[in-house]
Amino acid sequence: MRVLLTGGGTAGHINPALAVAGYLKTKEPDVEILYVGNRGGMEERLVKNAGYDMAFITISGFQRKLTPKNLVRNIQTIGRIFTATAEAKRIIASFAPDVCVGTGGYVSGPVIREAAKLGVPCVIHESNAFPGVTTKMLAKSVETVMLAVPDARKYFDSSVNCTVTGNPVRGEVLAAEREASRKALGLDSRPLVLSFGGSLGASALNRAAAYMLAQSAKEKKCQHIHGYGRHDGNFLPELEEFGLKLEENPQIRVLEYIDNMPQCLSAADLVIGRAGAMTLTEIEAKAKASILVPSPNVAENHQFHNAMALVRRGAAEIIEEKDLTGEGLWKKVEKILADPERLRSLGENAGKMEIIDANERIYREVKKAANGSRKGKKAT
Repeated sequence: MRVLLTGGGTAGHINPALAVAGYLKTKEPDVEILYVGNRGGMEERLVKNAGYDMAFITISGFQRKLTPKNLVRNIQTIGRIFTATAEAKRIIASFAPDVCVGTGGYVSGPVIREAAKLGVPCVIHESNAFPGVTTKMLAKSVETVMLAVPDARKYFDSSVNCTVTGNPVRGEVLAAEREASRKALGLDSRPLVLSFGGSLGASALNRAAAYMLAQSAKEKKCQHIHGYGRHDGNFLPELEEFGLKLEENPQIRVLEYIDNMPQCLSAADLVIGRAGAMTLTEIEAKAKASILVPSPNVAENHQFHNAMALVRRGAAEIIEEKDLTGEGLWKKVEKILADPERLRSLGENAGKMEIIDANERIYREVKKAANGSRKGKKAT
């Protein structure tokens, strides 16, 4: 089977594609995979590190805020649409895939569109509760739109073939065990609060977390692991301004980047973070109570919709960034930790949302589309 994968721009588009590629390899070791990405995009590094062959097109998105600078960028984008289409067509013709799989982002647009025009069966995976523009534009051109959550179905025309597969989950997340993780991290019996804003950081969440950590240090009733991200150099000075001395509070661990997230997530009692699709998928997989602070700086406010999919099911609590304060966050943390039944209920309801066989469901859809391709080739 020859599979062309495409998706990029953010880890939320790239990691699902890599998870699909990894599972395909376990099911069919001789599968041939080519990943089409945007030259200079995050996928160029992540996909190469994962060991997959790559081909590139050059594409960009439209800037919605109309400024002279963005007007120039939008004119460049129009030109790139034409060149990217030609580049995608050449790549598809050369690789001759049995199936094309898209996971979103600007780069997947011309690739999926041209593959469909050339008669290659295509499937799309949408990881968010609110589908992206690219997914909605391509939905009628593909065999199947694979959804992470049922809530996304209402945004598509009834003629679009949708199936709920869930989001793929990393094997190391599924394998991590709570007690072993807590022992490895040197934790005691106090609750562990895990908080983070992503690998780059989130300044608003960090400011609130700094207050929370300082207040928690006074009472020492719980333990904390907080990841502040590479782009927030002000976080450690903010802790000092609040009077928190980390050397005097070993129950509080502050890291620029949490590189053992499966272990930390498994050990946690309460998670505080953004509402990216893959973060929520892992929270569900480990059945964790959470307080979600959706980023407002994402396309179509999709993190809010992601978070609400859990909130409506009693699986998480939400604080919108416009309402986020250190005092408010700390009060919510205290309230949840003081109510074991609420803590248990949030975690259990999150666990009920997990689709444990997401990888297999996605594989079945990809295989079904590829089989249709091979039948068509035999007929001709």
